Amino acid sequence: MTTPRIARIARDTRGATIIEFAIVAPVMAFFMLGAFDTAHTLYMRGVLQGIVQKTARDSGLEASTDVAAQAAIDTKVTKQVKALAGNATIVFSRRFYRTFSDAATARAEVWTQDTNGNGVCDAGEPFTDTNNNGVRDLDGGDGGQGGAADRTLYSVTVSYPRMFPLYNVIGVSRTTTIKAATILENQPYTDQGSYAPPTIGNCP
Repeated sequence: MTTPRIARIARDTRGATIIEFAIVAPVMAFFMLGAFDTAHTLYMRGVLQGIVQKTARDSGLEASTDVAAQAAIDTKVTKQVKALAGNATIVFSRRFYRTFSDAATARAEVWTQDTNGNGVCDAGEPFTDTNNNGVRDLDGGDGGQGGAADRTLYSVTVSYPRMFPLYNVIGVSRTTTIKAATILENQPYTDQGSYAPPTIGNCP
């Protein structure tokens, strides 16, 4: 039989809010941290894409085709990225193509014979070296900014530690990696260059 005192205790709801908050608060905090981390990543991606677009236009000018000028442009990008993520690792890449269609298809140079049957171009197996650089380019492009009227794929990859240690809870990567890229035509300050007839190269 329930005594009046026990009945009063059972009906007493004082302090229930604190208990409910203690249950809900960690879940809310987790979702808020996740939202902040995602929002920061999206913001970084938007800023990086804007920087890359501006930098690619500057790189396409005749005055910016030498290595020193490109390094100075990359330094500007680095400063802007570091202002948002001071411990970021930044990797730059420039690949050029003769046409936009070549850049869009990004096909590997033709590997002509798999002599050892392992499905990999190696052991001196021959390939068609379209740009005569002695390397089998898997994207069909050539390294660097290129020359007049070439189409350059300029890409920047940024990696930095996550703002919040979510990886300890949900097992995601400890770092956030974002990439921005654009293809623009270099200024036509002279006639566009051309490759000599293709030669046969050999894979290492």
